[in-house]
Amino acid sequence: MPKLTLPVRLALLVAGTMLPLIVFAVGIVFHNYQRDRQAATQRVLETARSIRLLLDAEMQRMTGGLQVLALTNSLRNGEFGNFRRVAAGFLDQYGKDGVVLVADRAGRQAFSSLTPDTASLPPRNNLGIVEKVFATRQPQYSNLFFGEVKQQLIITVEVPVIRDDEVLYDISFSPPIEVFQAMIEKQRLNQDWTISIFDGDGVNLARVPNPQATVGQRASPTLFAEMFRRSEATLPTVSLEGVALITGFTRSRLTGWTVAAGIAESSLVAPLWRSLAITAVIGGVLLMVGLAFAVRMATTIARGEKLHDLLIEELNHRVKNTLAILQSIATQTFRSASRTEREKFEGRLGALAEAHNLLSTDKWQGSDLQDVISRVLRPYLLSSTSERVRMFGPRVPLSPRLALVLSMLLHEMATNAAKYGALSNDSGTVTLDWEILEEGPTPKLRMIWTEAGGPHVTAPVQRGFGSRLIERSARDQLGGEATVDFLPHGVVYTVTSTLETGD
Repeated sequence: MPKLTLPVRLALLVAGTMLPLIVFAVGIVFHNYQRDRQAATQRVLETARSIRLLLDAEMQRMTGGLQVLALTNSLRNGEFGNFRRVAAGFLDQYGKDGVVLVADRAGRQAFSSLTPDTASLPPRNNLGIVEKVFATRQPQYSNLFFGEVKQQLIITVEVPVIRDDEVLYDISFSPPIEVFQAMIEKQRLNQDWTISIFDGDGVNLARVPNPQATVGQRASPTLFAEMFRRSEATLPTVSLEGVALITGFTRSRLTGWTVAAGIAESSLVAPLWRSLAITAVIGGVLLMVGLAFAVRMATTIARGEKLHDLLIEELNHRVKNTLAILQSIATQTFRSASRTEREKFEGRLGALAEAHNLLSTDKWQGSDLQDVISRVLRPYLLSSTSERVRMFGPRVPLSPRLALVLSMLLHEMATNAAKYGALSNDSGTVTLDWEILEEGPTPKLRMIWTEAGGPHVTAPVQRGFGSRLIERSARDQLGGEATVDFLPHGVVYTVTSTLETGD
């Protein structure tokens, strides 16, 4: 995978910081929307319940007034002239559009508050509710129907007139529909609300908005089906005008009518989109500002890195020239020395150059121990002895100083193994293990170089330069120690070093 450029990394850092904040803000907006929606759902149901209580109270007041009229002697005795004055007092509280009728079981009208000429009046056209009053001897409440007398859609409250435990008449009151219309208009909070009163068949008898166009129409299909499944519920519906609503409805046990109240979904969604738009704009502005700042910083840092790289390249060039001059001087100096001595020195110088090349590749920011070992042991890993060199250990970042010193030590170990030890024959093996010790405040690296299968080993009478180099370098430059054990089956080097990370 190609390494990302600095501007891209900084941009990703800014985006990785800002985007979660934007997502969090959007989450808060949606949480508030859900909370407002739940509150609206509860509010529509509470509104429907309060209107139902008002409706029941009004219907009970009408029923009570009719029951008082039903107990008057003038009505019981058929004295309808005297009863007219009593009925007029009841009707005064409802205005001129209220009508009181008295009919017998066959629906023939014996009294009408509209005219004393009852002979010219048609029979009641809702005989079903008249029969129910006579059968149950209880007040009844009609559904919306077309009244023959008023010649318009009406509802009626029916009360039995009883004398000597016998139902004589059915007294009926047709209140003005405006009574119910005014009731729901007072309860309407704002233009986003739709409120309806439905009769027992699910037909509108009062509604806001558009009462002229909707009174007499059945409830919308999304609401109509649910009204007859449950007596009370909240649900999403679509109004007769096609407006999406959150609706709550409740049915009256007194009349069997249903009150429904709904609030437009758009009144909740519009603030949601407004909040999302504000969040998006603010988040976008902050993101753009952050990205612009990241690009500016990346440009500044990139200039510094270019200068840093230029200095590193100049330093590498000079170090290589110095090593070349040093090698030339050594060649001239060791011209009279033996070939073996020249090869030893040139090998050590080559190990230092390889370590330098490795650090140059990483811009002198340190290297990994595995890479240092691979560089030093490359001649042995690429030859037929590759399967005889085994390495085990974790990844360990090294500072430039440690990388240089360890490369020199590993070169000495490998050179001695190739000349005198396990790699000098066809059967010897070398095992290099390393681990990190967490015994003190500063972690330490321990490397163990173990040879086996080589020529028989005997301890030398005098330590050579290589062994002294390993021991002194470990003590003086690595802050640790090195031991060399000349065991009969093979040499064992143990090197410990105080770790300094490449950071």
